[in-house]
Amino acid sequence: MSERDTTRPVEPRGTDPHHRCPPRRPADARKAVEHAVTECRGMHGTASCDVRALSDAVLVASELTTNAILHGGGITDFQVDVVGPGAHPGVLLSVCDRSHDLPVAVPPTDDRGHRRLGGRGWPIVCRLAREVRVADLPSGGKRITVVVPLS
Repeated sequence: MSERDTTRPVEPRGTDPHHRCPPRRPADARKAVEHAVTECRGMHGTASCDVRALSDAVLVASELTTNAILHGGGITDFQVDVVGPGAHPGVLLSVCDRSHDLPVAVPPTDDRGHRRLGGRGWPIVCRLAREVRVADLPSGGKRITVVVPLS
């Protein structure tokens, strides 16, 4: 990865503990996304959010944190925020881990035609997010930042 880490840290909102320390489980990341979207709707007076869009954002958070745990040596940082609450709202997610290895999509079957377990998370992330950035961190590891549309 030759890209510099250009991702701005997202300032946590409120006192939700999911914003202050990395989630230990994908379920914690899902709750943090739901909380951020609910809080943003209340702040901006938005009555509704597309249920499918929210479920996409929750799924992406789950996949990114699962991949960081399974393949990246653990989650070192996690940030979530709702961006652009106007015409193009989205959930900005940033997940850091200890590995410099780029995420990869693996074929669903091996060279003998047998189905593989797993390997579908990264393609899901890339399909559901409107922006995907991977950057090396100066202290080691990488940051994956995505924006998942909410409309």
